[in-house]
Amino acid sequence: MPCHFRILNDALTRMLAAAVIAGSLAACATPRTPTGMKVTSSAFTDGGAISVEHGGNAETCGGQNVSLPVAWSNLPAKARSVAVLVLDPDGAGGLSVSHWVVYNIDATRGRLNAGEAQVTGPGFTVGVNVAGAQAYRGMCPPVGDVPHHYALTVIASDLAPGALPVGLDRNGLLAALKGHALGGQSVIGRYGR
Repeated sequence: MPCHFRILNDALTRMLAAAVIAGSLAACATPRTPTGMKVTSSAFTDGGAISVEHGGNAETCGGQNVSLPVAWSNLPAKARSVAVLVLDPDGAGGLSVSHWVVYNIDATRGRLNAGEAQVTGPGFTVGVNVAGAQAYRGMCPPVGDVPHHYALTVIASDLAPGALPVGLDRNGLLAALKGHALGGQSVIGRYGR
């Protein structure tokens, strides 16, 4: 009897090991599809430097004040609109600076091109930046400061494009999206002078 049990035990161990190996091989052979939102900018790689073109105007910041290009994909299934934000968490002594607030964008649009949404236009509403203007405000960290980090964020929501009122700043937009946000994703660029 003990020998019979040992043979059965060895056979069971071999079958379990074969099943684990087969499952592992199948998992390795099956390509994985990424899940979750994807946000990119053709102006910089995640963690990379942002070109001077997107910095604040030439007189005060040395740039051309061209809004960043941004693309989004793989949004949650019920997404109807997106908002795009640029925040410098290093600015204002660590209290952060809001450079760009854009919302009421149809989720299926998939992108904003460089220079687009400088101000409100068809298909998007530009909100209030740190200077109180409804416009894109290019990066402008202090000269000689360590390059600041700029979070380019896309938030998907279940709100219809055009549902939100004009004149929202970052905090107003985030409050309006409460209960409607479905997901968000950011890429981080660095900019210094």
